[in-house]
Amino acid sequence: MRIKPLAPETLQGEVRFVHDEIARLIGRSQGQVNMMDTDGALVGPFPPMLHYPQFGIPALTFLRSLDNHATLPKRVREVAILTVGGKLGARFELYAHEIMAEAFGVPQSVISTLASGGSPFALGDQESVAHDIARTLVSGNIVPDSTYRLAVKLLGQDGVAELFFLVAGYCLIATLLNGFDIPAPNIATPDPEK
Repeated sequence: MRIKPLAPETLQGEVRFVHDEIARLIGRSQGQVNMMDTDGALVGPFPPMLHYPQFGIPALTFLRSLDNHATLPKRVREVAILTVGGKLGARFELYAHEIMAEAFGVPQSVISTLASGGSPFALGDQESVAHDIARTLVSGNIVPDSTYRLAVKLLGQDGVAELFFLVAGYCLIATLLNGFDIPAPNIATPDPEK
């Protein structure tokens, strides 16, 4: 890891306010995901955003708008996010959104395939088109007209626009996580022999 979490007591002014707001929001919406260390410092994509608030706070504002104005079904969102994380290998993004996807009912086999960068078979129509779009965009390609038309039919024009912004937002997060080499938290995994 190339950047360390910032303990809340070391922060001042707007940066402390932003830290506290993030801590409050994630505690409410993503409580099952470990987003703080033992000192109460935010982990994951948040340390770079707080270390470099001139970039991080505007990025957080954009990312927060993705949640505030979300209309896509949660499973569709999680499939798209896991597609981004899996294709870009963002360890913390995968950690957090594997948990969230499971909480929203995405089957473990689908989560595993998406996290490894694959294309699962057991997706609904909306989830499938979201995966196709996310995979295409993360690969640096233009979404084909047929895929775009199907997405508009299944998700609506506003839903497709939301999906494009969601993919862009999670590419931003993955880039920060990978650039600063931020791992998933150390979590004990169950012993398969027991």
